[in-house]
Amino acid sequence: MRLSALAYYARSIPKLLFGFQPLPQVIGLFLGKSFDQPLTITLRASGLKYRVRTAMDVWVIKETCLDRDYERGAAVQDGWTIIDIGAGLGDFTAYAAQRSPNGRVLAFEPFPESFALLKQNVQLNGARNVEAQPYAVADAPGKLLLNIGSEHAVQHTTTERGANGASAIEVPAITLDSIFINQAVTCCDLLKLDVEGAEYGILLNASADTLRKIRYIALEYHDHTPAGTHDRLCDFLSAHGFHVTLQPNPVHEHLGYLYAARGAE
Repeated sequence: MRLSALAYYARSIPKLLFGFQPLPQVIGLFLGKSFDQPLTITLRASGLKYRVRTAMDVWVIKETCLDRDYERGAAVQDGWTIIDIGAGLGDFTAYAAQRSPNGRVLAFEPFPESFALLKQNVQLNGARNVEAQPYAVADAPGKLLLNIGSEHAVQHTTTERGANGASAIEVPAITLDSIFINQAVTCCDLLKLDVEGAEYGILLNASADTLRKIRYIALEYHDHTPAGTHDRLCDFLSAHGFHVTLQPNPVHEHLGYLYAARGAE
């Protein structure tokens, strides 16, 4: 294991122990204990509550709310319009809604189980500024196959069927351009993407007009897809007036975060 990975896990343990309650149940999840129904956990500092299925769900919430991985480019401010693509269980959606109570959060998640959990977590936190829709966002509208072969719902992808006969379900898809048009978005203060490789199709096929309306982008990039590597996204966004910075994943070489801030054109 890489030294950076060991350091990362060492930093994460105190956050898990002191960041969540009830602690015995959270530890139980990481020890493999199963629960008959999703467990409700609470973040000690913010009071945010989440219903979670697995230890992976807790880990994702740690990365979003405690590590604040999507805010290294810009911290969420009140009054912002935020688009969350690949919203999953609603970890960033609920967090952003709390941070921007007078703003607007548009959330998109195609996997039915995760979308149901997203809605529960939005309701659990009393977030009235969230508009959630059960769509995949892609390079073209229509229908897509969502590979649900991974044991972790947060790793489902529309970019490949998967190996060894992994199962897939059909989900409706829309484009980034259509979100801006149909939702009357004139300015997106933060576009967040966690879409397991679909970030290439989403952004590379967005119109220049849509991209001009985005102030900040925060995404997890995936370099193991047929679309290419994150360098392609860096070049594309730079050509459209963004200043791009990267944060490699300390554990997985093919993953990392990309942050893009609109500069003067």
